Amino acid sequence: MRERLDPGVFRLPLERLRDGYYSDAYFNFTKRLLEAEGRRPRVLMQVFQKRRSILGGIDEAIAILRECSGRGGESGWEPGWDELVVRALYEGDEISPWETVMEIEGDYSLFAHLETVYLGCLARRTLVMRNVAEVKEAAAGKEILFFPARHDHWLVQTGDGWAAHVAGAIGVSTDAQASWWGGRGVGTVPHGLIAAYEGDTVAAAQAYVRRFGDEMNVTVLVDFENDSTRTAVDVADALGDELWGVRLDTSENLVDRSLLDEMGEFRPTGVNPRLVEKVRGALDAAGHDRVRIVVSGGFDAEKIRTFESLGAAVDAYGVGSSLLRGQNDYTADVVTVEGRPCAKAGRRRHPNPRLERVA
Repeated sequence: MRERLDPGVFRLPLERLRDGYYSDAYFNFTKRLLEAEGRRPRVLMQVFQKRRSILGGIDEAIAILRECSGRGGESGWEPGWDELVVRALYEGDEISPWETVMEIEGDYSLFAHLETVYLGCLARRTLVMRNVAEVKEAAAGKEILFFPARHDHWLVQTGDGWAAHVAGAIGVSTDAQASWWGGRGVGTVPHGLIAAYEGDTVAAAQAYVRRFGDEMNVTVLVDFENDSTRTAVDVADALGDELWGVRLDTSENLVDRSLLDEMGEFRPTGVNPRLVEKVRGALDAAGHDRVRIVVSGGFDAEKIRTFESLGAAVDAYGVGSSLLRGQNDYTADVVTVEGRPCAKAGRRRHPNPRLERVA
């Protein structure tokens, strides 16, 4: 049996989840009504989505059921997990449209209030996993750096980082994103630090290496002066073996100076394959063939495929907001009540032999 994340990893706000604070009100009303009427129907709840995708968020969903199913009483919260039978797939499993990813069987009043939150976990994490897996496939095995933290609320970082990690991203940019597997965030010498050294990329990089060179692989942004080819060589000359890589991040509205005399036969703005070729050639000519090239700025699966089809000398892709776009919604349906079929019109039970009982 494969391992699942311990529920403690998620640091769930247990009281608020149990109280239905994050749940659609009608689920809370349903739970209260069933409890007040003493009605405890034994149901089979079936959870699925409608795309070919990569399953994410299932351990978090299970943790919510484990820690927050139950009933309130005069003596306080009475846990309900032991009265449920939960079967589920695993984090990172490939899933088909309409495939059942989880079944919850038991007294519906124990978990009716949790549908909003466990479906939300699945939807968000699966979206990130699917997007990361897509760009990973497009990159043909090259490293993917997960850089969308600045494009969304900070509260989503932990689970998103885990989803990206499971789907194949080699690095994340914040410690929060890496926390569920005990990693650390990685990054580059940023534009802000270069500005703090009066626009001197070499000086900023040297200071960065002095302070952090023993803690990480140092990568330096080289587009501050919009002369990436020259700056990359200057940084490599100055840092030598202490430089892991350079990162190209030219604005999509600018043309790097090294390309000004070549415009006319390709789209010259932003980070493009020809700019990568120029930087790679300059580094190699200066004896820095071991320095890696990271590219970023508007990359998604389609753009990565273009770079790969042209044989661009990229070692790693930094991908940001595109990894958070799209949707991967989940649905939960009661399909049996007291062992008899009882699904809404158009739905029926889809047994899945791949599901495993959750202990």
